Amino acid sequence: MGKPPRISPHLAWLEAGDEFPPVTTAHGPQDAVPGLLAAGGALNVATLVKAYSNGIFPWFSDGQPILWWSPSPRMVLKTADFKLHRSLRKSVHHFLSDTTCSIRFDTAFDQVIKACASNSRAGQRGTWIVPEMVAAYMELHRAGNAHSVETWVGNVLVGGLYCVNIGHMVFGESMFAHQTDASKIALTALVAFCKVQGINAIDCQQNTQHLASLGAREVPREAFTQHLQATLKLTKPVWQFDKANIELLLKSEVSQ
Repeated sequence: MGKPPRISPHLAWLEAGDEFPPVTTAHGPQDAVPGLLAAGGALNVATLVKAYSNGIFPWFSDGQPILWWSPSPRMVLKTADFKLHRSLRKSVHHFLSDTTCSIRFDTAFDQVIKACASNSRAGQRGTWIVPEMVAAYMELHRAGNAHSVETWVGNVLVGGLYCVNIGHMVFGESMFAHQTDASKIALTALVAFCKVQGINAIDCQQNTQHLASLGAREVPREAFTQHLQATLKLTKPVWQFDKANIELLLKSEVSQ
């Protein structure tokens, strides 16, 4: 995602604690700012949980108010559709085989989100993770609703991603890589974890060529919100990396 566009003067403005307007009132595909729902409000844990629980997420740039979005269509990666291309499968296998390399969950969330915030690679939201967002998601992590998947070489963090988890829904936020395929290996680990936990979809928010190449597809907002409401009722998983999960994914991909 690139820089957020200028906001509409007719946009709904929120005060801290206000309820979000219905997502059906978000700007449509033919509007200048498709998916934009509201502005203002707060970035505290309670508001973020409420937003994600309704298929809404914040995205704004320096100098802008908090902007809230609920686009239609919605980009979603169904875990069954994840494309573990041959080159990536080799990278994952090599990474797992190297005793100096490791995949970890939630051991360096602050480092991961800061790395994502400083990552300027085209097609990612990292550049627009402003300081207010960084602080808010650190609090969300401490509350148990945001998680990091990390790739390490020795004691060096070389890549990773962070996401939000409520019930049985995972919302992908941003990735970074300081080494070839480091973020894709983290995503592979996330997909493997989700499949074992019975989480069959990862929200990717908006369409990018990179996400599409990995199997993500657009779905109507109504279908996304229906799936979301069903998954919110389920018990959230325990976030713990298990090498066996990703090895199972590798084996299943080879057998297909």
